[in-house]
Amino acid sequence: MPGKSTITVHADRDVHPSRAIAPPVYQTAAFSAEDAETFAQAAVKARGKDFYTRFGNPNHAQVAAVVAELENTEAAMVTASGMAALTTAVLALVSAGDHVIGQRSTYGGTASVLLNLLPRFGVSTTLVDQTDPVSFEKALTGRTRLILVESPSNPLLQITDLRAVAELGRTHDVLTMADNTFATPLNQRPADFGIDLVWHSATKYLNGHSDLSAGVLAGPARILDQIWNVGLLTGATLGPIDAWLLLRGMRTLPLRVPRHNVNGLALAQALDEHPAVAKVHYPGLATHPQHELAADQMGGFGGVLGIEFTGGFEMADAFLGRLRYPRRSASLGGVESLAVHPASMWRGMLSEEQIAQAVPPGLIRLAAGTEDTEDLVADALAAADAVLTEDVATSPAEKEFVR
Repeated sequence: MPGKSTITVHADRDVHPSRAIAPPVYQTAAFSAEDAETFAQAAVKARGKDFYTRFGNPNHAQVAAVVAELENTEAAMVTASGMAALTTAVLALVSAGDHVIGQRSTYGGTASVLLNLLPRFGVSTTLVDQTDPVSFEKALTGRTRLILVESPSNPLLQITDLRAVAELGRTHDVLTMADNTFATPLNQRPADFGIDLVWHSATKYLNGHSDLSAGVLAGPARILDQIWNVGLLTGATLGPIDAWLLLRGMRTLPLRVPRHNVNGLALAQALDEHPAVAKVHYPGLATHPQHELAADQMGGFGGVLGIEFTGGFEMADAFLGRLRYPRRSASLGGVESLAVHPASMWRGMLSEEQIAQAVPPGLIRLAAGTEDTEDLVADALAAADAVLTEDVATSPAEKEFVR
């Protein structure tokens, strides 16, 4: 098998052959057929590339070819966002009366699907402590059809034992599905541990430039065909230009991820001993309670860390305001560093009670970009020093949130 840099440059080469070195953008809603038989076949071909762009597009197929090879799966497909990938898959794979297991520590959008959306359609859900593999088994029922995991988790960077979950799924004939957004296939490939399906918010690291919204799913072709059929109905279609930009972004993924890994670890180590910091959540730290499991499953620990401050929300927000390079933003995975207060960001997806159960109010998620390591570390330490020595003012809006 070729190396990952070679894969990102060449895996799509024969998908839609062209003499152009940079693939063309197929900015079209529909494609013509030479005869009735060809048209009829294209109309029913799953994940096609030359019938109608909601069914598939050459740019979609090129991205899918690269993702499938990077994730070491049989096939892949694209969607309009990471949430589109998740919701389309879940709606395709479960029905009223079924049961789904998820994690307590997970992205707010995923939690909202489990806690707020699926119950409306008669699907019951259970959220478990993913740091305890036995908790997944205890949550199993005779109607469990799907286990959703995320490792490392957003934003607490907790690790799920992917081998244990995959084995549990195989034993009980339950599909397993992993969010690999934080790790990327450069640091971790869930399918190698037996996980059935992998999904990403490709908006993040796969694209790497904060200029599009996209999602991807990777796994067995027969399962993706089932999901694709539901995707036709939900219309979660990625535009051709966005697919082209995603493909271009993935070309440099093996160049970017190592720098993210270096910067994430350097920031975690620098802040871990700072007196303003109560706790750093980062699996690359030897003090992380699941560091050994993370080291076993991952080739690198990524660029995202969670930082809890001794002064709670007020100090965390003051830290955000004093950072020079990371900007306050809801996203991550781009070449630029970004930081956000998750408990504030998730208020549109979860209730206050649900947020309180999922994330500490004084936690900041810092996503290291590809800037020079020394600059990011000096900036973070200066901001942490400042919140220790300066009065931390609390605005009326902040007081209302804390209350």
